[in-house]
Amino acid sequence: MPTTLSERCLWPETSAETPPEYPALASHEEVDVCVVGGGITGLSTALHLAEQGIQATLLEARDIPSGGSGRNVGLVNAGLWIPPDDIVAALGKDDGERANTVLGGAPSKVFDLIERHGIACDATRTGTLHLGHNAKGCQELARRRDQLQNRGASVTLLEGEACELATGTSQIQAALLDERAGTINPCAYTRGLARTAANLGATLYCHSAVTGIERQGDRWRVLTQDGSVTANRVVMATNAYTEDDWNQIRKHFFTGHFYQLASEPLIGEAAEAILPGKQGAWDTRTVLSSIRRDKEGRLLLGSLGKGEGKPLAYLTRWADTIQNHYFPALGNVRWQYTWTGKVAFTPDHTLRIFEPAPGILSATGYNGRGVTTGTVVGEGFAHYIAKGDDSLLPLPLSQPKPIKARPLWSCAYESGFSLYHAGQCLRVLI
Repeated sequence: MPTTLSERCLWPETSAETPPEYPALASHEEVDVCVVGGGITGLSTALHLAEQGIQATLLEARDIPSGGSGRNVGLVNAGLWIPPDDIVAALGKDDGERANTVLGGAPSKVFDLIERHGIACDATRTGTLHLGHNAKGCQELARRRDQLQNRGASVTLLEGEACELATGTSQIQAALLDERAGTINPCAYTRGLARTAANLGATLYCHSAVTGIERQGDRWRVLTQDGSVTANRVVMATNAYTEDDWNQIRKHFFTGHFYQLASEPLIGEAAEAILPGKQGAWDTRTVLSSIRRDKEGRLLLGSLGKGEGKPLAYLTRWADTIQNHYFPALGNVRWQYTWTGKVAFTPDHTLRIFEPAPGILSATGYNGRGVTTGTVVGEGFAHYIAKGDDSLLPLPLSQPKPIKARPLWSCAYESGFSLYHAGQCLRVLI
């Protein structure tokens, strides 16, 4: 079947929130807080600062959104990638349970913002499904269920007919339904945060890449090509898209990628049987596959790894393999969009929140949970700046050690992902 696949992101083209138009910085300003980065973390920070009457200026190097905030799967997930007990083991009891509590409530924060500010981002609040693709995966889901239920989370392990009806496939033996979670169009959500922040009084500039930061007395001066912002506090919200050597965030994550393909809109009984509750889903594979539908009925498949630079025929072959494995009744599917986003990984799969210098706040290492984590980190930063209280942050401010051999971590991950996908295409792994 001839392909219609092209390399562009689906989410901007289906966003009900219109593209914002913000000027480039071409002057010298003085404000309370300068936020660097116009993704979810930066915009949430600016929005929550504006709600508290604190003057904030945000600088974005490109458009809003241009990074992972507008390119991710759009899952509004609770918690981190790893199970609650593993979080405690990695961070210690106090910090681990704090992260579990704050991030467990993060989906509610996202949906509350959407409702309060009328953000048109195709939000669904019917949960997400973690899919057990084999016996070992189902055992892992049972372990997660027990840990989450012990902490009061509303999760249910679906098995047998209930699982097949919820997922639309007989290839999944069990699925963990997390009723706290849901889905959005992430580009529309990010645009909505920008619109709301600006309406509340924050000043936003695009195409204003920061070239450096310098100390100026007890304040900071943030420099761009054509202007500068002098502020009491600076929030560095660049995360996985941190590029400049002077930016200390670079030392605290290694780069990974996640690619996706979206089909043409699907109709018919076979299509309607796939995730009829409109949940987003991902499986327990060593290199996971994500699965969801969009508002127009497209099937979206994704996985860890870089799609950019790979032949479109290779990506189509991978998507066909996954689709035919899980949903053979669909028959041949035309793939319409493909795109890749960056992920900020850490070796222990937990985030880092720190103060690299007095008056500068930073966060990174969301490990693929950017929608919810970025939202609550932004709120937490604003609360800390306003009240001197970091209790709304998932973790207390710390001074973590830089990650060693970051390029080697990135290379190892990408090589492993590519080999796994090649095995799937050859049907050695499925």
